[in-house]
Amino acid sequence: MKFVIEHLEEQLYEWCILEYKHISKIVGKDNLIFTNVKSDKLLDFGEVTKESVNDLDFKKVCVLDPFAEKELSCDDKFDYIVLGGILGDEPMQRRTEKEIKIKEAVSRNMGADQMSTDTAVYVAKHIIDGGKLSDIKFKDEIEIEIAEGESVILPFRYVLLDGKPMLPDGFVEFLKTREGF
Repeated sequence: MKFVIEHLEEQLYEWCILEYKHISKIVGKDNLIFTNVKSDKLLDFGEVTKESVNDLDFKKVCVLDPFAEKELSCDDKFDYIVLGGILGDEPMQRRTEKEIKIKEAVSRNMGADQMSTDTAVYVAKHIIDGGKLSDIKFKDEIEIEIAEGESVILPFRYVLLDGKPMLPDGFVEFLKTREGF
């Protein structure tokens, strides 16, 4: 099975690259396709195509969407799981159903909470590999200190590993050195 990240941001931001690199570590380069990408910066992490997933002829496709009626299960058998590489809005704007339109695709959710893209891939892989959503510990909304007396709040759901939110390598450092919020 392949994981497909439909990149939906205006450009390939540094935070996207960090998340996409993390996704490659989670599922493996051979199991990852980035679509709608006009850059070669992701070639080390997976297959890259300029075409949108909407224009490709994928069969047996699942689109992950927090608004889907049915929850993803290890009994589901798909060739592709599609996620949108979308900077989330708070509250959610239902961008997945607006942007990803694949004929005959099935939609599944992993709960109603918005996750970072790498978190969503980690959770989907866990479920597809036979685990249960209820087995995973989460933290909703995390606060990261970037300087003394200054922090950034990320309003999404993150997996907890050993009691700490799972974040891409270099992500906290990126936040600390980023100019402006």
